[in-house]
Amino acid sequence: MKNNFLWIFVFCINFLSYSNAIHADNTRRQYIEQYKDIAIRDMKSYGIPASITLAQACLESNNGNSVLATKGNNHFGIKCHNWSGATIKHDDDKRNECFRKYKNVRESYQDHCDFLRYSSRYSSLFDLPLSDYKGWAFGLKAAGYATDPKYPNRLISIIEQYNLQQYDEIVIGKNKKFHNIIPPTPNELKAAQIYKPLKKSYFYKYNRNRILYKINRTVFILSKEGDTYKDIANEYNLFLKEILRFNDLKENHELLPGTKVYLEIKQAKAARHLDYHIAEKGDTYYGISQKYAIRIDKIIKYNNLSFNSILYPGDKIYLRRQKNEK
Repeated sequence: MKNNFLWIFVFCINFLSYSNAIHADNTRRQYIEQYKDIAIRDMKSYGIPASITLAQACLESNNGNSVLATKGNNHFGIKCHNWSGATIKHDDDKRNECFRKYKNVRESYQDHCDFLRYSSRYSSLFDLPLSDYKGWAFGLKAAGYATDPKYPNRLISIIEQYNLQQYDEIVIGKNKKFHNIIPPTPNELKAAQIYKPLKKSYFYKYNRNRILYKINRTVFILSKEGDTYKDIANEYNLFLKEILRFNDLKENHELLPGTKVYLEIKQAKAARHLDYHIAEKGDTYYGISQKYAIRIDKIIKYNNLSFNSILYPGDKIYLRRQKNEK
């Protein structure tokens, strides 16, 4: 009887362990199935392998089950560095650390794209082929995304166990240009009158006749007859969505010759010698944003305005945070 009882007990323990393993496996598979389309779409827009995005999300959020994910919609463990949005406290490397909090999961994925794509710390990753998920995994660790020495191998294990590279192939197969990035030579950079070298990942087909300018530490070009935002995006190995974002545009517009087109994200405030702009007839908040290379949302914030606010000639428009503003 005792032996039978012991056998039943062992069987139950093994069965529960097996059931938990199956449940955990299904949870990860369910998570991947739920968010793979977002990862694929972000890969098309930002050049981050879908396999890496999904593997990081699975690992960082425990398949969407972590405290940060359930209470803060934070699926990538991104902390509060240079963040002015909502926050959530959580124990990590230290107790009660500050993490970013999002309205929804999609916002978390969006911020993950911005965090990697627009940070100089991770710029070298975008010189890697999109098919090189192993290079991306080790590159993330080398750039300081995680402190865990096993982080790259854990990402690679998830990718290979769940065949996440199949989602990379969906994008790569339709975008052959990712394999043909042609960085400019030093002589080409000099000939183009670039004020400072741009990241190699900003170039696809290089045009010797294009002059690059800079204002407020932000590089731009002046469009020519026949230019489109999409053509310029292709020329500098950017995505159309990025060009539009850099220029505070929600959708594609007709591009007139002589229009200032920024090739990188505008600054949060004006250059040091500029505190404000006195509005003239015909001025718009968008025009002021483009003139001084300041993001339009920052201008709206500094002046306690809304996007529908009317601008009158003579209005003083602040171009940086005021000292008495908290």
